Amino acid sequence: MDNLTARCENYAAICRETTSIPYEDYDRFQVKKGLRDKNGDGVRAGLTNISRIESFENVNGERVPCEGRLYYRGINVEDLVGGFLSENRFGFEESAYLLLFGKLPDPEELTAFEKTLACCRTLPRNFTRDVIMKAPSRDIMMSLSKSVLMLSSYDKRADDISIENVLHQSLMLISIFPMISVYGYHAYNHYIRGKSMYIHRPDPNLSTAENFLRLLRPDKKYTSLEAKILDLALVLHMEHGGGNNSTFTTHVVSSSGTDTYSTIAAALGSLKGPKHGGANVRVVQMMKDLKANVKDVCDEDEVAAYLLKLLNREAFDQKGLIYGMGHAVYTKSDPRCQIFKRYVGQLSEEKGRRKDYDLYTMVERLAPKVIAENRRIYKGVSANVDFYSGLIYSMLDIPEELYTPMFAIARIVGWSAHRLEELINVDKIIRPSYISIAENRNYAALDER
Repeated sequence: MDNLTARCENYAAICRETTSIPYEDYDRFQVKKGLRDKNGDGVRAGLTNISRIESFENVNGERVPCEGRLYYRGINVEDLVGGFLSENRFGFEESAYLLLFGKLPDPEELTAFEKTLACCRTLPRNFTRDVIMKAPSRDIMMSLSKSVLMLSSYDKRADDISIENVLHQSLMLISIFPMISVYGYHAYNHYIRGKSMYIHRPDPNLSTAENFLRLLRPDKKYTSLEAKILDLALVLHMEHGGGNNSTFTTHVVSSSGTDTYSTIAAALGSLKGPKHGGANVRVVQMMKDLKANVKDVCDEDEVAAYLLKLLNREAFDQKGLIYGMGHAVYTKSDPRCQIFKRYVGQLSEEKGRRKDYDLYTMVERLAPKVIAENRRIYKGVSANVDFYSGLIYSMLDIPEELYTPMFAIARIVGWSAHRLEELINVDKIIRPSYISIAENRNYAALDER
């Protein structure tokens, strides 16, 4: 094994030497790294009517940064959230209907849709025992991906990509994602960590958010505020334009004509990455490190000094990042973060964690200044949705292992909507162009190398 490790280290050195591309070549060939330019503008890869992000506006013919706005099917998320909260209702089901079908449901349609999701909230016989509990994973995203792929074995029409069948599969996955995520965690918690295991059945009369908390907690209990804020988190994570990494993955894989299970597994693989869905875990871990290494977390100068150490790769994971700050698209603000902030303070009071909330708001205020003073930036830097979502999950007593799966439980709705959009509108495989910069060489015989 040691010899294999040594060989792999040698192979890695060769790979780096022969594969590295000079950074200036990207400018020379006018290739946008990450499909985005220095101003954050992305390459136009498609059309969508599912959601829209606004981070700039036209003022007297000039394009200027603005406060971020997010629209679901043309409806401002601020208005959507304000609507169901003002009526003291849960919003996940209504928002899912909106994204999937392009309109807000009337009372009868909403009731029927809620019943549809409740009917789909079941797993195949013995699936929990035979799939989830066997070979549990420390990484719940891996467990989630495994479960999704295994579900295809129970589906006689797994490869049928008719819109009717894909809709049926999508509604089933939306309904059971909370179950297979929580069950995957309980299996890990029992078999790997040696803790007690609880497998509760969902209640058809409860919302998606309520059922998640019911399934997770040993006593099945939760407060009304906990359920409402979790529901809000699910709505805000549900969809975010067609260009985010996992949704673009959904479009790319769907364009090949493959099945729903393979497509969603690919999207899960994308979301699992720390640069995408795993960022909220890093925020919580970073804040724990801050509290462990700053003597007085109420002292702004000490906190700012720690943030500077983060940028200088002298603190936490030495990656040079302040997690939860900045976004590929937003400039002045992330609207999801702003909505979160209004309610996280309320939850912190109920949970007795006001000091944590105050520290987060301080970092939110100081970090953009520290970044602006020490980094060359091409657009505004502000807190993103990951900054407060991790704090919310920790106050809801959701284990860190489920933070990224929480993202998936919400985003499966957006993925499903975009998959349907791709299948309905485009009959062409997505195949972008790459420029080869390798020089031609002659083949050399083995004994001449």
